[in-house]
Amino acid sequence: MTSGAPSGDAAPRRRGRPSRTQSGSGPATRDRILDAARDEFSERGYEKTSVRGIAKAAGVDSALVHHYFGTKEQVFEAAITVAFAPALEAPAAIEEGPLDEVGERLTRFIFGVWENPATRAPLLAIVRSAVTNETAAAVFRRLISAQLLGRIAGRIDLPDAELRAELAAAQLVGVALLRYVIKVEPLASAGVEQIVARVAPVVQGHLTGA
Repeated sequence: MTSGAPSGDAAPRRRGRPSRTQSGSGPATRDRILDAARDEFSERGYEKTSVRGIAKAAGVDSALVHHYFGTKEQVFEAAITVAFAPALEAPAAIEEGPLDEVGERLTRFIFGVWENPATRAPLLAIVRSAVTNETAAAVFRRLISAQLLGRIAGRIDLPDAELRAELAAAQLVGVALLRYVIKVEPLASAGVEQIVARVAPVVQGHLTGA
């Protein structure tokens, strides 16, 4: 009997498919890959993140990342869709209370998401990647246009609703970029209530102003 020879009943694994030991526990492994992807994109940005690096951080083979998600772009889109989920609840702020107070409600909601450490980290991954890479930016545009801006515009019964929603979003994203990503002072250290008080009237003007 030859030592180290494969047993006769061991079927060869097709190239490009993860082995049974690599495939882990299905959904749990997929979630682990997504968590690792969010961390990698957050720390390195889209350009410097690789499928191999994501696989290493998740403790799996690169073939398993491709098996679940496909290309790096598809991994990024899957990761940010999950990460962006809290912000997608923002349109609910349009429906709660008087229309002339919607700017404050929306602003308070968005900065509440940013101030929460659990939701801030994945948002940083999205923004940092989108501002440094066109592929990542295209993914971000698809997500924010289809799932956030379109929903907000649909709740504003005014002319140019889509443009209004985009201008409001630009105001909020711009302030968030300077405060949380670039960390420009004194904006980065200002209290969140002070930020809401200054930004909310501008957002209100974009959404419902003449």
